[in-house]
Amino acid sequence: MGTALHAKAAPQGCTHLQLRQLMRRVARLYDAELAQAGLKTTQFSLLTALDRLGPAQPGQLARQLRLQPSTLTRNLQPLVAAGWVVQGPGSDGRSRLVQLTEAGRAKRAEARQRWKSAQLELNRLLGDARVAALHALLQESLALLAPEPPEAAEDLV
Repeated sequence: MGTALHAKAAPQGCTHLQLRQLMRRVARLYDAELAQAGLKTTQFSLLTALDRLGPAQPGQLARQLRLQPSTLTRNLQPLVAAGWVVQGPGSDGRSRLVQLTEAGRAKRAEARQRWKSAQLELNRLLGDARVAALHALLQESLALLAPEPPEAAEDLV
């Protein structure tokens, strides 16, 4: 396969630039697919997190997604406006809960198919073995790097 994972030479160029270039290209693929379902990737991530968590307090959801609470609030607004998410009272007078509506579950299911199409296309373009190696390298690299401070995690969704 001619993988770069076995390269013996010292790294050349800027790692940050290369990662950003890769991310932009991959993001374009996913963005185009999810746009067919009327969603942005950030919105799909929020719907998916809510589907997995069930009704959640905004703080819990923000921690799960590693977002600042203000970013979460801003990102939830269009989902609430579309009727895919509702915010209501929590277990006491001071707390709130955020949850998917039936329309939100349906939108997530529709978008899930588009996400899967994007994933399959990426696998086709790069090859399954290269994608698997990329995942392994990314996971290993993340584990080697220091934990990310919460204020730096804005773009994780």
